[in-house]
Amino acid sequence: MPDERRIFGTRGESRAAVFLRQKGMQIIGSQVRTPYGEIDLVCLDGGEVVFVEVKTRRTEGYGYPEEAITPAKFRHMARAAEAYLAEKKWEHRPFRLDVVALQELEGKDPEIVHFSSIDSASGC
Repeated sequence: MPDERRIFGTRGESRAAVFLRQKGMQIIGSQVRTPYGEIDLVCLDGGEVVFVEVKTRRTEGYGYPEEAITPAKFRHMARAAEAYLAEKKWEHRPFRLDVVALQELEGKDPEIVHFSSIDSASGC
């Protein structure tokens, strides 16, 4: 069962990468591991480094995908981003945290929503 979930998540990340490329972003990393967790996608948007969390749902039973970005998840995202920037010696580069939410409900076209520059107070 975990393999099926991983495959589903990886497929969602691939769809999100295509979507972000179409918006003009350059993908420079995927499934990047840090001491604070995995970063789904790392992109460049102009001169800004963008760390993207991808959430994919296939049912409405757990709510909208973006609702999974809790304050605790946001803190993990921010720490992982800071660790990545430190590793690359990019501490002074501008960066932001984004979320791409995908819903793949049976019998419907997939829906993709991009939340740019999320913060801990407002979430998505």
